[in-house]
Amino acid sequence: MVTFINEPVVKAEMLIRRPVQEVFDAFINPEITTKFWFTKSSGRLETGKTIRWDWEMYGVGDDILVKEIHDQKRILIESSYGGTTEWIFHERGPDETYVSIINKGFTGSGDEMVSAAIDSMGGYTMVLCGLKALLEYNVILNLVADKAPDAHV
Repeated sequence: MVTFINEPVVKAEMLIRRPVQEVFDAFINPEITTKFWFTKSSGRLETGKTIRWDWEMYGVGDDILVKEIHDQKRILIESSYGGTTEWIFHERGPDETYVSIINKGFTGSGDEMVSAAIDSMGGYTMVLCGLKALLEYNVILNLVADKAPDAHV
C-alpha cells in the first residue's frame, strides 16, 4: 500500500485570448458553461449556493457547493464527491486571461487517488481547450461528450 506524504494536486492552465470578465463569466453562467463542459445546471454560481451540474449523456451529476467567488479573480467550489476545485483568473492585458484550475482532495487508496487525479487533469485540460475554442473562435468542440461516446446512456 502506498502512503502519500502529499496527496495529488491537479493543476491545468491555459491562456485564453479574451477579456477576464468574459472568461470568468463563462464559468459562472451555465448558459455559456453548458456549451463546453456539463450539459445542465440548476443555476448560476453564487457564494454559499449549492448548484447541481449534470452530464446528461453519461447519466451522472454532482452537487457543487460554491465556497467563494471573487469577481474576475477566483472561484472555489466543493464537490459532493469530496475535494475542491479552484479557478484563478490572471488578467494579462485587456484581451488575455490566464486561467489556472487546481483540483485537490482526492480520496481512496493511493492507486484510486492517482487514477482520479489523472482523470481530473485530462478533464480540466479538455474543459480549458473547449473554452478556448468557444471564446476565441466561437466553435463548440463537444470534447466532453466525445471523450467517451460508448459510455453514453
